[in-house]
Amino acid sequence: MSDIRIVIADDSQLARDVLRNILTRDGDIEIVGEASNGREAVELARRLSPQLITMDLNMPIMDGLSAIEEIMHTKGIPILVVSDRSDAETAYRAIDVGALEVMQKPTLDDEDAERLLARVRLLSGVAVITRLRRRTTSAMPTAPVNSPAAYHRHTPRAFQRIVAIACSTGGPQALAYLLSKLPADFPAPVVIAQHISHGFIEGMATWLASLCSLPVRVAQHGEPLKPGCIYLSPSESNLHVTCSHRLQLQQGPENALYHPSCDALLTSVADVYGADAIGVILTGMGRDGVTGMRAIHLAGGCTLAQNEASSVIYGMNQEAVNAGVVQHICSLDKLPSKLICKANDLPSPARPTPL
Repeated sequence: MSDIRIVIADDSQLARDVLRNILTRDGDIEIVGEASNGREAVELARRLSPQLITMDLNMPIMDGLSAIEEIMHTKGIPILVVSDRSDAETAYRAIDVGALEVMQKPTLDDEDAERLLARVRLLSGVAVITRLRRRTTSAMPTAPVNSPAAYHRHTPRAFQRIVAIACSTGGPQALAYLLSKLPADFPAPVVIAQHISHGFIEGMATWLASLCSLPVRVAQHGEPLKPGCIYLSPSESNLHVTCSHRLQLQQGPENALYHPSCDALLTSVADVYGADAIGVILTGMGRDGVTGMRAIHLAGGCTLAQNEASSVIYGMNQEAVNAGVVQHICSLDKLPSKLICKANDLPSPARPTPL
């Protein structure tokens, strides 16, 4: 197996030592350069053309955010932000300018180490594009007779349809695009399970809120669902919906592979809302979300998936497509209009949506 060539950028010698120790332990990753500030990271990226850069955000001379933007304007290289929880909001601004994913700085703990190694191996193979400039965005059928939704439809609620979204690697970028295109009068609540490192969900919510016309918040236990609101599941709990149209946070299994669980959320939405549920599965690694999409499909709901060409990782969505539980496969730029039509119970545009 050929080595994966990595540059580490962090102003802390101790942090670089920890990253180097973890990344080189299995022999398939080579550290070709280390930078103690953003300017050095930009120079090493240009000179060494690594397959991936791990980037801290809080560095002298040039910070990580500026370095990412400069690197992505010059020559696209996969960048994994490895930073402290205190930098969570800035971390998602880093995704906005081209970083692929965000994770907390690891310790030498085996679980931390394996998580970092898995992300580096996955992301080092992702094709990224050079960005010309920073994007600017202004803030701004019937259910089966025996389905649970047939019973719960008589429970009063302020909305007809509900949207449940599952995503993982590449999800923040896809969510930023999709959610920013939804209008202020979007009629359905949107509940989201995005695989995320502990401690970063508040930063992601703040970042997405700055891009969207709709309010974005981290889900709170017992909170009522409201149309036109976007709710993110925290990583520490699995998000469910209840028959009384409220949010419920449940502790997931300690050995759970995914945090939070996409299947838990989508299955819950299918159980309560049946044919009124709209399931969306975006880019991501693994199979989480397939069972939930199947539940929505079998309940008579609508199911959509992001297509391969617009996905950072064609994994979760591919598994759902292969399982035969996806009705509409759309490129990311077509998903907002399709979702708006479905949420308003409008007929889809007559022109076929290209895959």
